[in-house]
Amino acid sequence: MHKKFLAALLLIMLVSTSSHAASLWNDNRNWFADDRPGKVGDIVTVLVNERTDAKDEASMEVTKASNNNVSDGTGILRFLRALTFQSANSSEGEGSVERKHHATATLACLITEVLPNGNLVIEGTRDIRTSEETLQFQLIGVIRPQDVTSENQISSQLIANAEISVKGRGIVSKTQKVGIITQVLQAIF
Repeated sequence: MHKKFLAALLLIMLVSTSSHAASLWNDNRNWFADDRPGKVGDIVTVLVNERTDAKDEASMEVTKASNNNVSDGTGILRFLRALTFQSANSSEGEGSVERKHHATATLACLITEVLPNGNLVIEGTRDIRTSEETLQFQLIGVIRPQDVTSENQISSQLIANAEISVKGRGIVSKTQKVGIITQVLQAIF
């Protein structure tokens, strides 16, 4: 009986070590710790949804008047007659500029630096090419690890010191650029 018990125990140990090597269960994972990004090289998904509406209005009114008089000359300057100079200038102007921008994108960003207070510096770029035009989304900013959701996502509104830029290269961008002659004339006038 004792030999049968040892043989069964040996068989169980062999089966358990061989099944452990091919197990689908990951025993190294900590099921109680938070798996949020926190090291350089970790990836965070940023949900960019930025909208800006800006309107600038200005009006100006300038009035200038001057009056100069010279009286008749006396003595050697008797030939001078009384002169009067008068001038008046008036100008008015109004201007208005209205801009609206809306950018929506999903951008994977790398953590490039961990700050001493635990905040994370992130940076990401995404190029989208559509029929002769390339749009480049670029994002740099600072996030708090606790703002990252359990799906490893963060809203762009929660990014501090955010620099979000959208640049276009291609046919459409070229047609929107001011020509060299216009640039020279604008610089002069």
